[in-house]
Amino acid sequence: MVDADQTFVIVGGGLAGAKAAETLRAEGFTGRVILICDERDHPYERPPLSKGFLLGKAERDSVFVHEPAWYAQHDIELHLGQTVDAIDRAAKTVRFGEDGTIVRYDKLLLATGAEPRRLDVPGTGLAGVHHLRRLAHAERLKGVLTHLGRDNGHLVIAGAGWIGLEVAAAAREYGAEVTVVEPSPTPLHGVLGPELGQLFTELHREHGVRFHFGVRLTEIIGQDGVVLAARTDDGEEHPAHDVLAAIGAAPRTALAEAAGLEIADRAHGGGIVVDERLRTSDPDIHAAGDVAAFPHALFGTRMRVEHWANALNGGPAAARAMLGQDVVYDRVPYFFSDQYDLGMEYSGWAPPGSYDQVVIRGDAGKREFIAFWVKEGRVLAGMNVNVWDVTEQIQRLVRSKAQVDIEALSSPHVPLESLGA
Repeated sequence: MVDADQTFVIVGGGLAGAKAAETLRAEGFTGRVILICDERDHPYERPPLSKGFLLGKAERDSVFVHEPAWYAQHDIELHLGQTVDAIDRAAKTVRFGEDGTIVRYDKLLLATGAEPRRLDVPGTGLAGVHHLRRLAHAERLKGVLTHLGRDNGHLVIAGAGWIGLEVAAAAREYGAEVTVVEPSPTPLHGVLGPELGQLFTELHREHGVRFHFGVRLTEIIGQDGVVLAARTDDGEEHPAHDVLAAIGAAPRTALAEAAGLEIADRAHGGGIVVDERLRTSDPDIHAAGDVAAFPHALFGTRMRVEHWANALNGGPAAARAMLGQDVVYDRVPYFFSDQYDLGMEYSGWAPPGSYDQVVIRGDAGKREFIAFWVKEGRVLAGMNVNVWDVTEQIQRLVRSKAQVDIEALSSPHVPLESLGA
């Protein structure tokens, strides 16, 4: 039973936390809502940090989830620049790290997100070594790319995942020289596999990006605090004025671990173990967004999803579960990317080894197509590249688990709606 005397605390001021707070009020909760954000900026969305904002095509204010005044207008107690350093599950309290303030909760949502993985090589302390996770990082990197483009400077990017590739595209648009170092044989190898990873290799090479696959950074060379080059484990030195570490993100689970909550193993992406209602091993504590490892009945596994849509949908789902509503969080994973003139959306889950073929529908040469990852005739995932308004149909195919005719799947003349019926 939820009443007006209850206090719901949300730790984490990203998209998941902000949307959870919004949902609590939208669903009629009249108790206290306390939102604790360790950044001094109001809650914001992260995709623009490597896309529109980084490119100078979106204003700073456009990244925020709500106008600053919205929080007071909806009686959300927003604490910016505050951390929580302890949870006392028996007393049902959280403790602020800065001044030791103790706040009692009836329900607690952990939306602590993830943090960029750090390069463990000599030279990472140099001023020209960057990460991209926060708005402050993007503001700094925007200035760096402007400077590199003006002076024909060199950026070395460690990692050819989504962040690495989006920053590479932005850097080339600014006019910087770009080298990407990646231990896998293609970009996005663990997400798209070699078949579609090669497409991104060709896209970026056409725009002047240099790739070095099958190698890792071993040292960032500098002098007087300035980056001069990056060395890889094949002995090569690559000219660099700046280096971006884009080697993935790790869920921020330290607070949950210290509180004794169950944590997923690395095979399932780490993160805080939750059930289908996003409840942790403590029924009064929920988790959502990048940090939550949830069971997905459709794919028969526990997964942790770091993309925007998971925060957008997971925060509200957790809020409704906290209110006692009957919630099952089983959204089909979805993400999108924009690089140069290529826009794409991906729906589903098809890690390497889970599928037996990739089916192309459309013209891959013109980069106008849909790719389907298929196992035994069933669509596990689909990626539309410069083809729009098909996400609903792709997700329906994934959810149906129906066997489809491969020839029909590959034909642009057969309506997607007619497949898997």
